[in-house]
Amino acid sequence: MTTVPFTRRQISFGAVAAVVAGSATAFAQMGNEKDNRSESDLGISRGHAAIHQEIDFAAGASRLYQTLTNSDLFDKVVLASAAVNSAMKAKLGSAPTGIDARPGGAFVLFGGYITGYMLELVPDARVVQAWRSASWDPGIHSIAKFQLAQHGSGSRLIFDHTGFPDQEAEHLAQGWRINYWEPLKKVLA
Repeated sequence: MTTVPFTRRQISFGAVAAVVAGSATAFAQMGNEKDNRSESDLGISRGHAAIHQEIDFAAGASRLYQTLTNSDLFDKVVLASAAVNSAMKAKLGSAPTGIDARPGGAFVLFGGYITGYMLELVPDARVVQAWRSASWDPGIHSIAKFQLAQHGSGSRLIFDHTGFPDQEAEHLAQGWRINYWEPLKKVLA
């Protein structure tokens, strides 16, 4: 029987391959074992409210993005909103509309009643915000995601809002409609 000499490189590769194969087997076995803890023991919760809305606009995605990320343009939306034109106006405060359209940039809307931070900005495509209402307990921020796409000669906004207090769902769903989408349609017309 002839012995085939192995180079140091071949031995090192073989050792690494054996370790990786052994780790893969152990990992696969770990994935097949049932964890006897319940979801609640693991801290998993599946029953939180979320809002998903899809809105079509006559304006293109670029113009919609600019309006959502520009203080002067969005202030026109605020001024056309139901909140500013109702009894709620007294709650809104007097802070000017301010939007710092950079990741990490702050925004102040509706007289300071709505505040937060820009998490992600993809021009003409997506805006993701850490968003909060002044009526919420301190430290609570939700995630508002505005996904924009060309749709025919206009655009479609696919909106998802999560992480807000569950009891606020109906109020927020209505608020997005009368304070964002309807005035946006007027401003963009």
